[in-house]
Amino acid sequence: MSNYPHNNPSGYPYGAPPPSQSYSSGPPPPPPSQPYSSGHPPSSQSYPSGPYGAPPGGPPPPNQSSPYAPVGSPYSAPSAPPGAPHQPYGGYPTPPPSAPYGSPFASLVPSAFPPGTDPNVIACFQVADQDGSGFIDDKELQRVLSSYNQSFGMRTVHLLMYNFTNSNARKIGPKEFTQVFYSLQNWRSIFERFDRDRSGKIDSSELRDALLSLGFAVSPVVLDLLVSKFDKNGGKNKAIEYDNFIEMNVLMQGLTEKFKEKDTSLSGSATFSYESFMLTVLPFIIA
Repeated sequence: MSNYPHNNPSGYPYGAPPPSQSYSSGPPPPPPSQPYSSGHPPSSQSYPSGPYGAPPGGPPPPNQSSPYAPVGSPYSAPSAPPGAPHQPYGGYPTPPPSAPYGSPFASLVPSAFPPGTDPNVIACFQVADQDGSGFIDDKELQRVLSSYNQSFGMRTVHLLMYNFTNSNARKIGPKEFTQVFYSLQNWRSIFERFDRDRSGKIDSSELRDALLSLGFAVSPVVLDLLVSKFDKNGGKNKAIEYDNFIEMNVLMQGLTEKFKEKDTSLSGSATFSYESFMLTVLPFIIA
């Protein structure tokens, strides 16, 4: 690669781009001609200028009630059901904050059930915690979720555990289990709400509305990528089933929360060092 300098410039942890190349010059690539399986979004629907955040304002299309309430700030989210902990963005409760260079394999601190936790949630955890250690592992969590007709692959279970513990130790305590339980309850209700044809799947347009209701305003290009990734038939059906919807939402929430830690001004922009970027993204890949 003769265009790259042999010596790394100061401040770059890896090779710099060629001096003659500018990443801001030239027109952006054109968007896909048909990002939605049902055609382009309606003309009354416009995407907000920010890269994430509130659903766009304005009245809903004729003969259709608004699927989401207006959101006041870029990180706002819908109200949680009665009795559930409050979460400011994309479902609830908020995953724990992380140190930028903390080990993803750090040990968990013992926790307790939050005040007012549903006794059924406590009973579920106690049944799963067969050795009385105060923690349940990935296989125990998978079993207890299956008993509530929520069957997930091990990758989704690992993502749930990482998202609510900020650790790949693959164990969760009472507090984190309660957060997982309430979040899954909320996400199931969102999925069923936007599965309007009761097919057990949501297509591109339904997914767009579901994500908006959770506070994720994604562009048509990102939406198309999500459908292609999480459609079990490699994007051929242009639809996502419930278990893949959960996996996708855990990724969306987790990565957004990590980004927000750097976006302290809530501007939609953040600066990452190379090390910090890798520690942000890799745990979600290896989960």
